[in-house]
Formats: sequence, C-alpha cells, structure tokens
Amino acid sequence: MSEITESTPYDEAKELYEYQKQDLDAIFDRIYNKPPHYHLLYQLPTGGGKTVIFCEIARKYIEKFQKKVIILTHRIELCKQTSKMLDIFNVKNKVINSDVKELPDAKDYSCFVAMVETLKNRLFDDKIFLDDVGLVIVDEAHFNSFRKLFNSFKNSFLLGVTATPLSSNVKLPMYENYQELYVGHPISYLVNQSYLAKAKTISYDVGLTSLKIGINGDYTIKSSDDLYSNFDMQDKLFHAYMEHSFGKKTLIFNSGIRSSIHVMESFKKKGLDVMHLDNTNTPEERKDILNWFQKTPNAILTSVSILTTGFDEPTVETIILNRATRSLTLYFQMIGRGSRRLHNKETFNIIDLGNNAARFGLWTDPIDWQQIFRSPEMYLENLQDDATIEKFFRYKMPDQVRALFANSPVVSMDIEEAHRVAVQNNLRPKVVLEASMEQHANMCIDNSETLNQAKALSKILLEDIECRIRIYTDCLTQCSKNYASWLVEDYQVKLTMLIGKKFREKSWE
Repeated sequence: MSEITESTPYDEAKELYEYQKQDLDAIFDRIYNKPPHYHLLYQLPTGGGKTVIFCEIARKYIEKFQKKVIILTHRIELCKQTSKMLDIFNVKNKVINSDVKELPDAKDYSCFVAMVETLKNRLFDDKIFLDDVGLVIVDEAHFNSFRKLFNSFKNSFLLGVTATPLSSNVKLPMYENYQELYVGHPISYLVNQSYLAKAKTISYDVGLTSLKIGINGDYTIKSSDDLYSNFDMQDKLFHAYMEHSFGKKTLIFNSGIRSSIHVMESFKKKGLDVMHLDNTNTPEERKDILNWFQKTPNAILTSVSILTTGFDEPTVETIILNRATRSLTLYFQMIGRGSRRLHNKETFNIIDLGNNAARFGLWTDPIDWQQIFRSPEMYLENLQDDATIEKFFRYKMPDQVRALFANSPVVSMDIEEAHRVAVQNNLRPKVVLEASMEQHANMCIDNSETLNQAKALSKILLEDIECRIRIYTDCLTQCSKNYASWLVEDYQVKLTMLIGKKFREKSWE
C-alpha cells in the first residue's frame, strides 16, 4: 500500500499491495540466505510505501527470529511517524530521543526508533546498551550520517531504504557500505497501476549561468536567491502560477529564505492566499501553518528545504520548483510531495522553473539505479551543464504576450536557418540580426496606435531577443558572454531607433 494518510487509513486495508509483497519476499530471501551481517540497500519511489514495508519487515523479523530491530532516521518527525506506523503493526516500540538518557526497560521492547545522532551519543557515552539486535533498518539511507553507527552493529543485518540510491556526498559512495542494491517497482509502474497520481510537467526555460556551484555539488543558496529574487523571475513565477495552478493547492519549493519571502510578499499583493515556511519557524508556528495549508482548498505554501521529507499532504495539486538543483534526490523528493493519489485526485502539475526536467529527465522517465549505485561518479559527470541545456532553449511566446501581437501573423524566426542562408550567399552574419530587428519593429508598429505603445511592446520582447541573440552567437561558434550581453543591449537600442523611424514613415504616409 502507498504511504498512509488520513484519507487511506491502514486500519481499513491491512493487506499490502502485490508489488509490496513481492519486495517484502525478495528482502526476506536475502535475510534468510545471506550472512547475518549482510548489508542490503532497497530502492522504492517516494509514495511507494517504504515506511509501510519496512514496518512490516520489522514485525515479521521479530516474529521469525525473536531478535530486536532498530530503525534509524535523520529527523525527529520521521521518528514519530515511524513509531505510529509500528503501533499500527502491533510492534511494541520505543523512540530514543533527546529525553531518553538511559534504557532500563530495554527488555520490554522489541523495536527501537532513533535519531542517528542521539543514538550515537548514547552508545558512545555507554548510557544505552542494546543487545540481541538482529536487524538495523536505515530510513533515507542516502544520507551519510548513518555511517558512523554501522560499526556498533557489526553482526546485524543492515537494510538501507531510499527512493534514490545516490549518496548525498559523492566522496562517500553507497557501494562502500552496501553489498547489494535491490530495486523495487519504478514510478511509471506505480502511476500506470494507479498507486500514484499522473504528473503533467510544465517547464519554463530559465537562464542559470549566473548560478555558482558550492562544495556540496549543488548551486549555492546566495547565487540562487539573487537570481530567483529578481523581478523577472518573480514575474515568471506569478504568470506560471496563474496560467497552470490558479485555484489549486500549491506547494512552492525555493532554495533560499529571501526568495521564498519575496514570493509570499508578491503573491499577497496580488490578493492570493499564501504563507511562507522555513526551518526558522518554531514548532508551534510550523504546526499552525501546516494546519492552515491542509484546511485551505486553494492555499499556496512557499517553503525552503523543510518539506522535502517527513511531510505528507495528499491534497497538494501543484508542485512548483522555483529553484534549480543538481541533486537527483532533492528533485524526486520535491515532486513526490504532490504524487499522492486520492479518490478525487488522479493528476497533479509540476511547474519547473529551474531546468530540472532537462537536467534529470521527467519524473516518470526510467532510471538505471543499478548503474548509479555502481558508478555514481560517472552519472554525476554526465549530467548536462547549464550552458549545454540552454543551448537548446527555443523561445515560445506565451499566450498572453501573443495576444498583444494579434495583428502579426508570424512572430517567430529561425535564426539558425537565416544564418545558414547568409553564409551560403556570402553575406555578413549581421544581416540575420538586421532581419530579426525588422520583424520585431514591424510587430510593434502593427499592433500599436502610438509611438509610446510601440516602444512599450518592444520591452516585452526582451526574452525573445535574448533567445535569438544566444542562437546567433552559437552560430558564430566563438563568442564571449560579454559580447553576447553587448549584442542584446545594442539590439534593444537599434530596435527602439528603428521603431521610431518606421513610426515616422507611417505617419507621413
């Protein structure tokens, strides 16, 4: 069964789904036939029911072997959720949190759920002694903090569980800690069998070459905040929301607090029902905000980091990636927040404002997890860089902009073809830009009654101009960024002059 929600209580459906039973049998086949200290990694997509499966594994293991089970998590919310699920499975368990200093009643429990840091501190301080542990289950196993505890359970079967078997630190690959990867059913299967909702992905081309990559391999928060806080990106986000998600419950992911607060403020000014959440909110504030989000049908929640794991709100209808990431794990975690299926929800939207789908593929695209597990460095090295992705951008005029140029039957131009023809006829390359300016000027004149209106329309064409210049400079093969930027500025100046000239000629006529 998929993740438990209030809409699908486990008490009403005790049976696991067939694909979950298959995975359960495959895992126990390893438990029965591999050495007691074997390390197995299990992959299943977000929404596939990992928590349900490993709680049933814990129950069955305790029943079969009469040994204790430890479940490790990296967040206190996951500890609580796992403990509640174990209660449903009638597994007597105890959470080892910061309040638990010793375990005098350890013999009374067959399963323990612990934060990795808390358990490490208690074990190293000899405050807690756990004997007869036969199975250790590691939730969200791609995080590296769990490695520090592995030596404490050298004789236990170790089961890592993750949706993305790619280490959060490329220098610490998962194959160093796990001897085998078992891959569960893919996202496409879960969608086709109606376990998960179908996704519609709407991607917007975004120039990301200003972003810097930090030591963790992902884009830095500062460079991302700078880009996504600017007016153009905020305007693009608003129009994307209005066109594809207006009136739908929407979850927006941002890379930094500054850009997320900008989103909240700009959406509020438009009269939309929106709130902001990040890790600086108190537990009480977070609870109030999430309660509001759950109960408000058209709510917009703009957030940073905090809702990628341990959060399940099945009624989310749209996920907006208002950020770029180079983390495959984060990409799937964000999208997974909208993939829950309900009786009245069969689909959800993904609005991508970070070229993420171009970088990783669509959410349902097949992925060779075995190859990623064996050769993570190769996978990361083969990710397309931003310059390569942007090379294939082609501007598509939005409907609301196209309506402003209703009197122009043609508003596009094949710059590559125009350049090819110019070269073939031994013409200088700049005739391509001159022809492009001529078209843009005519578009502005034909759809305006005054010169000021025509000039205002030319400003709206900036994104189209930037795209044409980028394709043009690619045709020239060797152009610096500064030269490309200068060409855009020069184009705008000359376009304004050409509009003025054409408008005067039109007036004389």
